[in-house]
Amino acid sequence: MDFQKDIRPQQRFDNFKKSYQLLEKYSSLELTSEIEKAGLIQFFEITFDLALKVLKDYLEAQGYIVKSPRETIKQAYQMEVIDDGHVWIEALSSRNLTTHTYDE
Repeated sequence: MDFQKDIRPQQRFDNFKKSYQLLEKYSSLELTSEIEKAGLIQFFEITFDLALKVLKDYLEAQGYIVKSPRETIKQAYQMEVIDDGHVWIEALSSRNLTTHTYDE
């Protein structure tokens, strides 16, 4: 059990890197079909969710307890782990919006 707990943050980080590379690769392409746009939105959702989990793992390893994505972003910004905290908060709002609506 402890072994699983120890490798989980590294697995999440590896998955984040892969997801980020795919998002970066396809976000520069001109998307013409609805399915391509939906796929890119899905890449954003997955990448952002993994980024938040990686940040939370890091903060917890540093002894902080964060209970929400917003709290995670605020603490990471205060610790200077991330720059542009307002951009992260905007991304969180966008992520929450993709869950509940679809608006081209």
